[in-house]
Amino acid sequence: MFKLVFFVPDSHLEAVKDAVFAAGAGRIGDYSRCCWQTAGEGQFCPLPGSQPFIGQQGSLERVAEYRVEMVCDDVHITAVVSALKQAHPYEEPAFDVWRLAAPEDYVLRL
Repeated sequence: MFKLVFFVPDSHLEAVKDAVFAAGAGRIGDYSRCCWQTAGEGQFCPLPGSQPFIGQQGSLERVAEYRVEMVCDDVHITAVVSALKQAHPYEEPAFDVWRLAAPEDYVLRL
């Protein structure tokens, strides 16, 4: 099991979520389209050679974005990351993929 975290501007929030959900992310038991999202502000400075969706090369840009978190089964993670990259408006979307420990790896000790 993996956790996927990505950052996306509000204008593309639902489209990117739809793409990764369709590829298999966000399923927990008998529930689909599960995620956590929080609003925040991202910043970046496009370097020479970049083709920024927002902003200009050499100029610091601040953008209202969402941080979106969801789980993904091992079998779907490659397709999910591909769907994220295809649906995301940024040339280089920011995202993390973390392997999660299995629940049986935790033992409650009183």
